[in-house]
Amino acid sequence: MDTWVRTLTVAIASLVAGILLSKLLGDEVVEVDAPVYAELVSEISTAPPVATVALVVAPEPRPVPIVLPSVSYRFEPVPVVEMLPVTPEPDWIDAPDETVELEGEVIVEAGPPELEYVATLHEADADVEEGFDALAPGTLTRMTWRAGESLYGSAIPTPILVAEGVEPGQTLCLTGAVHGDELNGIEIVRRVMYSLDPDKLTGRVVGVPIVNLQGFERHSRYLPDRRDLNRFFPGNPRGSSASRIAYSFFEQVVRRCDALVDLHTGSFHRTNLPQLRANLLDETVLEMTEGFGGLVILHSTGGEGTLRASAVRAGVPAVTLEAGEPLRVDDKAVDHSVKALYSLLDDMDMYKRRSFWGTPEPTYYGSMWVRSDKGGMLLGEVKLGKRVKEGDVLGTVTDPITNVKQEILAPQPGRVIGMALNQFVMPGYAAFHLGVDAPDGSTLPESPSAEEIDHSVALADGVLDERDDSDE
Repeated sequence: MDTWVRTLTVAIASLVAGILLSKLLGDEVVEVDAPVYAELVSEISTAPPVATVALVVAPEPRPVPIVLPSVSYRFEPVPVVEMLPVTPEPDWIDAPDETVELEGEVIVEAGPPELEYVATLHEADADVEEGFDALAPGTLTRMTWRAGESLYGSAIPTPILVAEGVEPGQTLCLTGAVHGDELNGIEIVRRVMYSLDPDKLTGRVVGVPIVNLQGFERHSRYLPDRRDLNRFFPGNPRGSSASRIAYSFFEQVVRRCDALVDLHTGSFHRTNLPQLRANLLDETVLEMTEGFGGLVILHSTGGEGTLRASAVRAGVPAVTLEAGEPLRVDDKAVDHSVKALYSLLDDMDMYKRRSFWGTPEPTYYGSMWVRSDKGGMLLGEVKLGKRVKEGDVLGTVTDPITNVKQEILAPQPGRVIGMALNQFVMPGYAAFHLGVDAPDGSTLPESPSAEEIDHSVALADGVLDERDDSDE
């Protein structure tokens, strides 16, 4: 197209130049042969031919086939012993709710009582060493007990809650977290203390949510020196750190009380059915257990150095209330325990709150631990509270490498009052705690059985090491 334009431009310019030249040379007109001129103009005016290009439509893309290498597999048959069962988390079995008929009045008891937190805390700059006599009637007061000294020489203030009734009466003490990893007792003390109305209380309730504050801060059962505080009561003012703490608490708090309930849970990845541990050979303790209502009772004189046994020797009736597992707040176990404590307060004529229970729970005069003979994955087959017969399967231990499974069988009839959580265990691990019946009370043992001796006492006496079996 550009060539054609240039050619036309040159032709017109030549024509104009010729005319101008003829004018200059004497008006002579150069005649141009008309056909030649027309042919020239036609040739110049004709557009050059344009090549026609056919449009080619691109083909649709096709997936590229992926060619995998040919591999052949050969399987050898492997014997399958049995698929591992999926076991729900262990739970304890509740007695069914019942309707109790009382002189024409129908009372339906649906589980634990609903709590209304009515108490108002009065902050008092008072040390428990000064005693409780100066507290105003009808108040809930926070006091301080100083549990020894820390590594840097400062005192360790531990809070104590005291509900002072409007009428004089007995003093009941509730202690939680003597083992620092046992959380249920802390919550039980809180619910009881803040749901009590001091204006309706007769006597005094002393609540110590966290006795072992140093262990609690470290999420540990023990004190920082690895001693078990519940093996050093009533303590010694010139002994070890644990013994001095025990002595301070026993003298400043326990000896000022008329009854004691020490709150605990299972130990070392175990859980317990809500139950009382009590020395039924002591008449005052036996009478105290009758006020709790629907709780399993296990006879146990208590290990040497425990808070419960030391209190009984000092003339203060005491029991241990076991419920749940460590490092976890079990709301169901806490509610059951709170209901039992209100039954006790009512029985002691300290606070009127009627609780009605379902099927009465039994009293066991003996117990035994059933152990695993193999190491591996322990899976429970029973729930807390289940009654078992001799030969019943309590759980299984499966080798994770060979898939060989061993059943743990009940050696005699009883009831599951404690059990290990699902976990990997070593051979000899105490997995299931059975409460067993005795013919009558005349066969009660005078001292703790070997299963109740804790490791610290056993090692000191050169007897045996039962570190993993003790709850208290």
